[in-house]
Amino acid sequence: MTSEIWTEKYRPSKFSEVKGQKEIVKRLKAFVDQKNMPHVLFAGPPGVGKTTLSLVVVKELFGDSYKDNFLELNASDERGIDVVRVKVKDFARTRALGNVPFKIIYLDECDALTKEAQQALRRTMENYTKTCRFILSCNYSSKIIDPIQSRCAVFRFKPLEKDDVEEIITKISGEEGLTITPGAKEALLKVSEGDCRKVENILQSSSALQKNIDENLIYSIASAARPKEVKEILEFCVSANFEMAKKKLLQTMLDYGLSGLDIIKQVQKQIWELNINGKKRLEMIKICGDAEFRMVEGSDEFIQLEAMISNFCLINS
Repeated sequence: MTSEIWTEKYRPSKFSEVKGQKEIVKRLKAFVDQKNMPHVLFAGPPGVGKTTLSLVVVKELFGDSYKDNFLELNASDERGIDVVRVKVKDFARTRALGNVPFKIIYLDECDALTKEAQQALRRTMENYTKTCRFILSCNYSSKIIDPIQSRCAVFRFKPLEKDDVEEIITKISGEEGLTITPGAKEALLKVSEGDCRKVENILQSSSALQKNIDENLIYSIASAARPKEVKEILEFCVSANFEMAKKKLLQTMLDYGLSGLDIIKQVQKQIWELNINGKKRLEMIKICGDAEFRMVEGSDEFIQLEAMISNFCLINS
């Protein structure tokens, strides 16, 4: 394995190499072909291609000189009003090099910008439209103020489809000489939940340990419990066996190094797989929500998990 990070090594550089997001790719390609584009807002979960597509757009527009016409900032590091007033404004007010009439500023995680910085950004977008276009990226578009959203063409990204993730796994395993079992591939699909970056990071970490990658290794690297183990915990709850459910829960958390929030998310998914009355399922989901809220607010996670499974037992007794 090379020291290179696989998320960079396997990052597409052309529209034809991008997996998933077909409608978004089609619309962005039309902008590039015309050498003109509005300000755009990329919204969606992490690891689905927002940064990749912004880089593809810039490389297709400017070619080899893209670094002279492109400014990338991460708003979670630099989130104050001074960044917008100084860095962004200084770059935006100068003309682009080459035959494209504008530069591009890519602002990642812009939902982390303060409201004051977003107001300053709105004015900058308005004043320097002739010489600069903005690509704003965020996980939650609701955290972006309405005046900015109204100035942008909004692109909503979705998690990658199963077939797209499988193509990426097949490509990487072929080029890196990895043997991935069908169970490991299925585990990768479940753990990643359509997040391409997560797939690549787990595969790189796994390949550092061994070239033959199996299901157990994937769950170990991803710090996730196997679905059947979580289901066992819930089956003990369904049979109202609190002692065994508690013992299995603690053992699973220790084996995989899981936090309370990690295990509660997996429990919530597995509840829908249980062969019980629909109303009981709904009650169990509600209990999961209450326990997660208390943990986020700072309650002791072991007490909350014990309370959760005791409630599960009471519902099914």
